[in-house]
Amino acid sequence: MVSVSTLLSLALATLIIAAMPIVLYKKLRPRFSIVPREAILGIAVFALFAMVIERALHGFMLSNPLTSAWLMNPAVFVIYGALAAGLCEEVGRFLAMKWLISREPGALDRHGPALGYGIGHGGAEAWIVGVLVQVQWIVYAVLANRGTLDAHFESAPLEALARIHLVLMSLSPVSAGIFLVERASAFVLQIGFSALMWQMLRERSRHALAFLVAAHALVGLPAALFQARLVPLIAADAVYLVLGMIVAVALVRYYRRAAAQGA
Repeated sequence: MVSVSTLLSLALATLIIAAMPIVLYKKLRPRFSIVPREAILGIAVFALFAMVIERALHGFMLSNPLTSAWLMNPAVFVIYGALAAGLCEEVGRFLAMKWLISREPGALDRHGPALGYGIGHGGAEAWIVGVLVQVQWIVYAVLANRGTLDAHFESAPLEALARIHLVLMSLSPVSAGIFLVERASAFVLQIGFSALMWQMLRERSRHALAFLVAAHALVGLPAALFQARLVPLIAADAVYLVLGMIVAVALVRYYRRAAAQGA
């Protein structure tokens, strides 16, 4: 059984994450002249580069006997995990922003494209990795409380069904809070990466892509360390909470100055 308080906490956290990119887009769109194309491009890039290309890369690395043996080493696994995410997502971000500039060279005079793209990219991550997954677990929890969960998975292997029950037993208001911190921090960081990439492109930096890949990889280290079971989840989430707050403050200041300058 999953308690009512846990279900309410999970539902509230999921609704907050679901609404976050939509509300932010609607609020900031007129102020920064954001066009739908920029947000749609961010959604498409995350879906292609993070959900297709990056997952295909993981599948290849784990299915290949040589590379899978290397990944058994925790240090190699951590480095690979952080670099893979940084490389796939930042290459996609770089190509998307270059495409926006090629279509509208004058876009570099505005800050809106990076903000629109970041909301789309981060919003896609929030929905695909967060909201849809969490809704699935809420449905499973409701089915478990009704005693019909096993019937819905009668054709599934017992091991898979056992894992579902173990996850449901671990759900609590605290796990809902952790989910909220993780997804909100990731959303803020994606907007931060987008703003930084755009600013470096505005300055005609030749090192924008390399710098963002390295920065993204560094930010991904706590998650990779947790996946390698080298640090506890609470430690990784604490790092992301602090990072998210720092980046959020920096973004507010950056875009306030941009709005004051009429850009």
